[in-house]
Amino acid sequence: DVQLVDSGGGLVQAGGSLRLSCAASGGTFDDYVIGWFRQAPGKEREGVSCLQIPDGSADYADSVKGRFTISTDKSKNTVYLQMNSLKPEDTAVYYCAALYLGTYYYSGCVAWNFLRWGQGTQVTVSS
Repeated sequence: DVQLVDSGGGLVQAGGSLRLSCAASGGTFDDYVIGWFRQAPGKEREGVSCLQIPDGSADYADSVKGRFTISTDKSKNTVYLQMNSLKPEDTAVYYCAALYLGTYYYSGCVAWNFLRWGQGTQVTVSS
């Protein structure tokens, strides 16, 4: 099974940028969808962006379209989330997660679809 380590969170002022990284190991990278999710206090975990590694197709939540970009470096088995024009409402713990396409069907960037999770990284945007 794939193991995920996510990193890159921090404290940033509104309008600033951060880049999150999700490093995968223990699986065949091309067999996965890698997604970024976030959970703010008192709220449900929501999908931010997901990347289908085999063909590079990406999905984004409406709230981040035009501000966030998901990408991958296959040579490093890593998926990135570049977050620009950050807003206080982007404050949350961000998690990367993996869906194995050899067994499961990708039906959208929703948390229940993903079974392997990173430990999470805190993103705090101050106003």
